[in-house]
Amino acid sequence: MSLQNLAVVTGMSGSGKGTVLKTFEDLGFFCIDNLPVPLIPKFVEGINVSGGEVKHAALVIDIRAGERLPGLERLIGELRKSAFHVFVLYLEARDEVLLRRFSETRRPHPLSSGLPLREAMRTERRRLRKLRELADYTIDTSDLTVHQMRAMVIERFRKHPQSSELNVNLLSFGYKNGIPLEADLLFDARFLPNPYFVPRFKAMSGRDKEVIKYLRSFPQTKEFVKRVGDLLQYLLPNYQREGKSYLTVAVGCTGGHHRSVFVVEELAKILKNRKRAIHIRHRDEKI
Repeated sequence: MSLQNLAVVTGMSGSGKGTVLKTFEDLGFFCIDNLPVPLIPKFVEGINVSGGEVKHAALVIDIRAGERLPGLERLIGELRKSAFHVFVLYLEARDEVLLRRFSETRRPHPLSSGLPLREAMRTERRRLRKLRELADYTIDTSDLTVHQMRAMVIERFRKHPQSSELNVNLLSFGYKNGIPLEADLLFDARFLPNPYFVPRFKAMSGRDKEVIKYLRSFPQTKEFVKRVGDLLQYLLPNYQREGKSYLTVAVGCTGGHHRSVFVVEELAKILKNRKRAIHIRHRDEKI
């Protein structure tokens, strides 16, 4: 059997691509870091004539590809016409987080020769913009530990998802902690009544029965969940037909503890079925 899945891991320097590649290796992928772009077709060809020993492969291709990087954008389009499934995973993080990581590791940025670190990062973001747009799935690693990052990758890719399956990631967050960079669709729940201002609910979350009952008592809450659910039920089959493998839907409230958590849980109930995988993450929920 020839190659079945090819993961292309890309994104910002310092965002955790090395950790992700090791995780893919643990999942049984054949992994290569920094393979020159012109060699990717030969790599795939070699796998397909090797007798089927490699079914799943992962490549890290990033800013180190230099002037060959634009060729990767065209190549991904060509590879997606192949018989095997190609998915692009893009990693990023906030500037202040990347600056701290480079300071802690004392490793040079690939573009730092002659450029201040902040300028090198801005240049890198600009050069990677088109690749980010091509990504099937984006992970913002700013607030993730190494263990959380590994867990997310294992959860998403353990079963080597096929192109016919749409993985929907429902994410709750608090606006006061920043908008998640990985969101494809974003909904603002801050107009809903806030349980935080009810003293007995302050230390609870949107998954507690008392908070759920409170939020469901307001007609605007029911209407919001229904309208967003209807919109997603319309959009998801269209994204799936377009060939998208991963979709991150983010719902935010002020702190990320009550309203957004509740809405995400309600949307999961609406969307769960046998044709798509639903993943839930509450980024800022207090447990």
